[in-house]
Formats: sequence, C-alpha cells, structure tokens
Amino acid sequence: MATPSTKNPAAVTTSSPEPQQETAVSTNPQQWRLGLLWGLLSPVFLGIVPILAKVAYAAGVNVLTVVAFRTIIAALFLWGGMLLFKREFIRSSTPAIISSMIAGAINGLGSIFFYASLTRIDASLGQLVNISYLVFVTLFLRLAGHTISLLTIGRTLLTIGAIYLLTRGGAGPADWLGVGMMLFAAITYAIQLVLSQRIMMDIPAPTMTLYAITAMATVVTVAWLFAPTDLSLVSNDGWQAIGLMALVTALSRLTLFLGVKAMGSIQTALLGVFEVVVTIAIAAVFLGERLTWLQWLGAIILLISIFLVRFERGVPRFVDWWQFLWRRFLPKNQE
Repeated sequence: MATPSTKNPAAVTTSSPEPQQETAVSTNPQQWRLGLLWGLLSPVFLGIVPILAKVAYAAGVNVLTVVAFRTIIAALFLWGGMLLFKREFIRSSTPAIISSMIAGAINGLGSIFFYASLTRIDASLGQLVNISYLVFVTLFLRLAGHTISLLTIGRTLLTIGAIYLLTRGGAGPADWLGVGMMLFAAITYAIQLVLSQRIMMDIPAPTMTLYAITAMATVVTVAWLFAPTDLSLVSNDGWQAIGLMALVTALSRLTLFLGVKAMGSIQTALLGVFEVVVTIAIAAVFLGERLTWLQWLGAIILLISIFLVRFERGVPRFVDWWQFLWRRFLPKNQE
C-alpha cells in the first residue's frame, strides 16, 4: 500500500473512539525496508553532529553562531536542491506548511539548548541524555490517547534513574544545568517526531523537511541576532566544522522524516539508539572521552527502558491536532 496521498487536512477526523495504534505507515515490504534504511542512516548522521560541534567550539566559535549558521546553511542546501531538482515538493497547502514550520520551530528552540549543553558536558554523555527522547515519544503518544500504562510509567522512572547515574557518575563534578538543557532538547525533539507523523499523512517527507528546517533556521537566527558576533573572526576550521554540520543536519532531517513516513514515529525513534553508538565511538577515538562504570550502568538502564517499547500496547499513533487548529477556521465548503 502506498503512503497516504495529499489531501485537505480539514477532511481528517478522529471520530473513532478507539485510539489508533502505533503501526508502520506503510505495509508494503519493499517500502518498509527502504524506510528502515532511512531510519538507520538518520542516527548515523545525528551521531556525528555533537562531535562536529565540539570541533567548532575548539576552533573558538560560540554556541549561537554554530547553531545559527549550521541551520541556515542546511536550509540553503535544501532550498537549492528543491529548486534545482524537485520543485513539486515546494508547493503544499497552507495548513501543511504552517504545521511543518510549527514542528520545526519547536525543534529549533530545542537545538539551541542542545548545542549550549555541549559546551558544558561531554558529547557522549550529551548523546546518552538526548536519546531519552525515545521514551518521551511513547509518553506523548499515550498522553494524546489519554491513557498512561504502568509500563510507560516504569520506563519513565527507569529513564530518570539512568539520567541520574549518567550525571552523578562522571569523573568530574556533576553539571546538572548542562544535563537539564540536553533533556529539554530531547523533549522538543520527541514533540517534533510525534507531530511529524501526523503532518506527513498529508504531505511528502521532503516537503515537511524543507519547511521544518526553514522554521528552525528562523528561530535560531533570531536568537543569534540578540547577540551577534563578528563573523570575520571565525577561523577556517570553524567554518569547515559548521559547513559539515549543515550538510549532516540536512541529511539527518531528510532521512528522519522519510523513516517516519514509512515506519511510524516509534519504530523510527527506536533506531535512534544507534546515535549513541556512533557518538560514543567517535568521541572515544577523536576526543578521548570515556564513560565511568556508573555511567555505563546508567547507559544500560537507559537502553533497557528504550527497548521495553516493544512490550507497549495500545499506544496511539498520533493526535489529530490539525483538526483542532485548522478545521474551525476553514470555509464550510472545504469540510
């Protein structure tokens, strides 16, 4: 079965009293396998990002400059590619574009906290805390369906305990502010994942990627304008790191949304575990970062809480928030 075709979001209803279950959006085996490929590529790209951020900081680039220009350049990459090769993906309905930009803006705010936290904590620790978004995805989907299972509560408590061990178990003093900023970034990322699956029932993944990245770039640019820096002072090494981050960011968002479109938000999010593997491996080789035994224990507990998702039952697939936001404002003849 092909992915859902574009349609008026006002026509989508949730009249069924039973919550829709988290299943793959596509039941076509070939399409699902392709979605699996995208879902695996996304965490590889995302796992490289914290390492490149550390390289940029080492080159003397401040946080807001890194966040702003890696996102602006990523947005330019996507707009250039769309204009040259896939112009049909640029056009969409107003509700679809605005909804994509809302999701992107939320993630843009989270990205500021993500990169700010990396100035205070190790990349490997940051990625372990960030991967908790996998648990938040299930929690938010359950909240959308107005039901919280004991398993979801247990997984959430395990996650809290794991983050405590990861923070307190380090070789140096615990940086709760840095961990707290990363946790906020994880929550905003989970919100984007949950919203994106609903949005892409009506628009292609590249279209959502384009407008989500555009909104992210707008949010972080506004933040940078409050404290602009002299760009002439940024070294060549700094610009190279930012440019690579931009390319990786564009590829990670595109493959992420392609994966969500084919497999659903929970299945795609579960593959995000590989982000941690990529980051820890690269950080150990190039940055000399090491986890203590308490942090490894916290990492194991966190992974257990994540993989317990396979035993979750009755998780709603999405909340039809488009209907709530847009239906009442559309002309009656469009309903």
